[in-house]
Amino acid sequence: MDQMMYQAAGQVQVMDQIRIQDLEVYARHGVYKEENALGQKFLVSIRIDVDLSKPGQTDCIEDSIDYGKICHVVSDFMKQHTFHLIEAAAESLAEKFLFDYDAIQCIWIQIKKPWAPIGVPLEHVSVAIERRRHIAYLSFGSNVGERMEHIQNAIDALKALPSCKVCEISDIIETEPYGGVEQGKFLNGALKLETVLNPYRLLEKLHEIENAEGRIRDVRWGPRTLDLDILLYDNLVLHSRELTIPHVDMQNREFVLKPMSQIAPWLRHPLFHQTMSQMYEELV
Repeated sequence: MDQMMYQAAGQVQVMDQIRIQDLEVYARHGVYKEENALGQKFLVSIRIDVDLSKPGQTDCIEDSIDYGKICHVVSDFMKQHTFHLIEAAAESLAEKFLFDYDAIQCIWIQIKKPWAPIGVPLEHVSVAIERRRHIAYLSFGSNVGERMEHIQNAIDALKALPSCKVCEISDIIETEPYGGVEQGKFLNGALKLETVLNPYRLLEKLHEIENAEGRIRDVRWGPRTLDLDILLYDNLVLHSRELTIPHVDMQNREFVLKPMSQIAPWLRHPLFHQTMSQMYEELV
C-alpha cells in the first residue's frame, strides 16, 4: 500500500493505494485460434486508489477493500471471458471494478503475456491502462417526431453503456427554439453521468445514440430528432476542432441552465466561476 497525489475535479487530493503484483492466471486470450483453445499464462497487476483512512483506524476488513476478493474477481473474470487483445481484457476489467466498487476512485491495470507467440525470445509483452471515474453533465433535446420517445431512447442507451452510469436526470421542460431558425418547440433537459470514457470517446458514443434516432446534421440550430451535448466534464477546459468543454454557449441558454440549476445548483462553471443557479438567475 502506498500514497499518491492526483488531480481530480480540479482539486489535488491524497489517495491511498492497494497494490496486487503479478497475479498468475491461466486463461484464453489472443488473436490466434490456438490461444483461445489451449490457453496460456497471464500475469495481472492492479493498483487501486481508495481512501484507506477508515480501515486504518477501525482495523476492520469491512471498512476496506478485500484484496483477496479482488484477486478472485480478476482470476474468475480472466477465465470466464475471451478477448483477442489484452487491451480489451484490461479495459473491461477496469470498467467492472469502477462500477462494482463505489469506493474505487481510480484503477491501474497491467496485463503481462509471457508466452506471446511472436517468434522471438522475450520475457513478456504487456499493456497497462489507468482509468478513473469522471463526472460529465449532458444536455438533451428533441423537437422532431415523438420527442419524448427519442429522449427516453437516448437515456436508455446511456444506461446500457457499460462504461457509463446515469446518476441524475432533470425534469423535462418544453422550450422555444434557439438560434433564429423557424421550427417547433423542443423538449429539453440535462443529466449527470459518471463515465470512464475520455471526452472524445464519450462524444463518439453520443453521436452513435443521436444517429440511432435519425439525427440529421444539415441546418445549424435547426430541427433535430435528438440533440446530445457535453456541457461539463469534471473541471476540464478543452478547445479542439472536435470538441469544446465547457459548452461554448451554455451560459446563454435558459433551456440548459434551468435543468442544470435543478440537478447541480452548486456546481461552478470552470471559466466563469459562477454556480449553475447564479448563471440561471442572471440570465432570466
